[in-house]
Amino acid sequence: MIQTKNNLKPQDVVILLKIIALGEKPWFHHTIANELGISQSEVSQSLNRSKYSGLIDGERKKVNKLAFTEFLLHGVTYAFPQQPGAMVRGIATAHSAAPLNKIIVATEKYVWPYAKGSDRGQAVEPLYSSVVEAIKNDTELYELLTLVDAIRVGKIREKELAKKELEKRILDA
Repeated sequence: MIQTKNNLKPQDVVILLKIIALGEKPWFHHTIANELGISQSEVSQSLNRSKYSGLIDGERKKVNKLAFTEFLLHGVTYAFPQQPGAMVRGIATAHSAAPLNKIIVATEKYVWPYAKGSDRGQAVEPLYSSVVEAIKNDTELYELLTLVDAIRVGKIREKELAKKELEKRILDA
């Protein structure tokens, strides 16, 4: 029987993006867990999967930025696909949110479904359900997640702009 316990999950991307958003700030499993609304054990399991995949170092502290960027640019669309859905109230994402909304003017809006959200648009399921709460005090994480969503659901132009911006933010961080 094939073991699947090491397969990446969407929350692994969120956790690695959170670590990148923190920059040089020290972090611990419990702080990541609290800030993302994910249990400590899930953070630990996630870091183990990321280590197995080569996306984080052996100490599970430093993101392998080259490998992670490559995965985001070329794999996230296939590993965690998403199709925009029904019109809902929510929080802007993909090209409808910063930083891409400063460059792209589009008629369609994409949002993460959220009853307290101030935007209306087509529903895009976030990589993990708790991100709508986690981004409230973390602009850097929010923008990284919206760029990843632009790769997941955008058209060619949005994807290319998002890829360039993600590369710059991750590799130059």
